[in-house]
Amino acid sequence: METKNNNSKENKPKTDNGKFREFFIDQLKDIYWAEQALQKALPKMMKAATSKKLAHAFEKHTKETEGQIQILEQVFKLMGEKPESKKCEAMAGLIKEADSIIEDTEKDSYTRDAGLVLAAQKTEHYEIASYGTLVIFAEQMEEKEVAKLLQKILAEEKNTDISLTLISENGVNKNAVQE
Repeated sequence: METKNNNSKENKPKTDNGKFREFFIDQLKDIYWAEQALQKALPKMMKAATSKKLAHAFEKHTKETEGQIQILEQVFKLMGEKPESKKCEAMAGLIKEADSIIEDTEKDSYTRDAGLVLAAQKTEHYEIASYGTLVIFAEQMEEKEVAKLLQKILAEEKNTDISLTLISENGVNKNAVQE
């Protein structure tokens, strides 16, 4: 009687998830593009901020985003794929909206800052939704290391969202209302 080794790669569905794996890779390409686009947009948001705390938060998130791009490149490698990006229409729209807020608000105003927080939190919520789902997908495909890396990014995105909320609640919104 032949016994099967459940630990062998050929017995795990991990590398043969067919269309679902392709869909997962496609979504990785989408969020990879989103992170690269956000990395370019954040310095502009930082320069437009009136609040030093908000500007610092954007600077910090720019550095985190650089690290997140590197983590995504590791994920691609673990999946046996070349890092590629596919335009993320959602992020493109969110960045366009942030640009519009900068154009439509007065320079050096807390109203602009309130708008920048709004725009930034919209991007964070998009990223949180994306990474949360990608973690679940990776777990379902038994890609434990991939799930762990994506979970790390997810935690950073949640922390950024909390930081933006605190900045907003502890000064920016009050100052904007008083303008």
